[in-house]
Amino acid sequence: MALNKSQKEQLVAQYEGGLAQAPHAFLLNYKGIKVNDVTELRARVRRSGGSYEVVKNTLALRAIEGQPLESLRDSFEGPIAVAYTDGDAVTLAKVLTDFAKTAPLLEFRGGVVDGRPISGPQVEDIARLPSREELIAKLLFLLQSPITRFVRTLGALPRGLVVVLDQVARQKEG
Repeated sequence: MALNKSQKEQLVAQYEGGLAQAPHAFLLNYKGIKVNDVTELRARVRRSGGSYEVVKNTLALRAIEGQPLESLRDSFEGPIAVAYTDGDAVTLAKVLTDFAKTAPLLEFRGGVVDGRPISGPQVEDIARLPSREELIAKLLFLLQSPITRFVRTLGALPRGLVVVLDQVARQKEG
């Protein structure tokens, strides 16, 4: 489909406002995947809080100039889609790798996580990480544990004093 100049400018502006600004983005080669499967992938990505766009490579390259995604310039060859999010990169990576299990033709070309480039195989490594919520729960548990022990220790001091005073009182009575 041939685009006129204004349509190209609109696409570049759309890419600049979306995928170029996203702190987390993953490049996918979707060649050979059925339309129904891509529609399902879009829905899953949307539910995870991300976006999925099939891009025109030359226009996307214009949009990402000066952005972290530019480090993956060489990966923009052939049919490329970009899944990106402002939220949790781990959740998006899990959605993509889960989908890749059912669609083996999906190929990870690379990505950007917190502005740092990663290779295709590292997307699967990111998917194996615990989610943000799990990490927060673990952190809270670790922060709460010393406080709980400290409170128990403080509670034990007066209890120990009361036991000693009780024993002294019994000795004086006896």
